[in-house]
Amino acid sequence: MPNAPALIAGIGREMKHLAERQRVIAQNIANSETPGFKAREVEAPDFSALLEQTGSSSGVRIGRPSVTITSGMAALGARAPGAGHIIMDKDVSETKPDGNNVTLEDQLLKMGELQADFAAITNLYRKQQALLKTALGKGG
Repeated sequence: MPNAPALIAGIGREMKHLAERQRVIAQNIANSETPGFKAREVEAPDFSALLEQTGSSSGVRIGRPSVTITSGMAALGARAPGAGHIIMDKDVSETKPDGNNVTLEDQLLKMGELQADFAAITNLYRKQQALLKTALGKGG
């Protein structure tokens, strides 16, 4: 089972991503009435390193553009992505007159998706652990 550690590493990354996304959605909900607050989202994780670890010989490569903030961009107000790659949410349905674009319905739908994703990844982790136990002769 040479891919088992890579799979478990990928599951761990996805769980961390889901936890960070839950935190950001909760902040969006908490700031739904804050004037000028803009909804945020967490950028999807880059799994290209995980693909390279598997030693895929098919020649498949995944590329992700890297943005470097120049002084001109910074002068216009651009900021480099921070830790966790929190970005402005582009999937908003409305902006209130006070500039706030958080819609509780949108955030609750995202929370529901997050719950389903977390259940799926947790189930995948449990099944992987059961397979490893069976391979080691400790499962039943």
